[in-house]
Amino acid sequence: MRWLLLLIRLPAEPSRHRVAVWRELRKAGALSLGQGVWAVPDVPAFADGVDRAIALTRRAEGEAIALEAAGRDAQDAARFQALFTAARSADWAEFLADCGKFEQEIAKEIRIAKLTLAELEEEEQSLERLRRWHRDLTARDVFGAPEAAESGDRLKQCAAVCEDYAERVFRALHDAGGPDTP
Repeated sequence: MRWLLLLIRLPAEPSRHRVAVWRELRKAGALSLGQGVWAVPDVPAFADGVDRAIALTRRAEGEAIALEAAGRDAQDAARFQALFTAARSADWAEFLADCGKFEQEIAKEIRIAKLTLAELEEEEQSLERLRRWHRDLTARDVFGAPEAAESGDRLKQCAAVCEDYAERVFRALHDAGGPDTP
């Protein structure tokens, strides 16, 4: 596996530039190796994020150097891959936690009988955010972190929970003679 190493140097002030580059690299799934040193597998899934980080760096009058790299031996390559996979595992763990929060939120709405179209729309937007996040994580998880399969199953559960909630909302509106009843 080839890697792309990014050496980023930015002016100390204003700090918003450093924060913007940091956010872009984190969003892209880059692995921080130390102050101003980042790595990603050299595959197309990371190209856009790397390009955006380099552009942000240059706009801030900083310096960005991109280098291709590989481990000196199989152990180095395996260690780098393990570090990257551990970072993806942490991302998947955060995703799974948000799936749990999503399910808890819908359970609360059902418990308090908040069965409104506005609330349903909000929950559907939350589900769509989870779907986008899952797609992004899947694209970045080039080595297949162990949590990926569970995350796919969990996303399906969230969709089923949302569908059940939608049915309850429509049933409540129909029973109450709401705006959607003929």
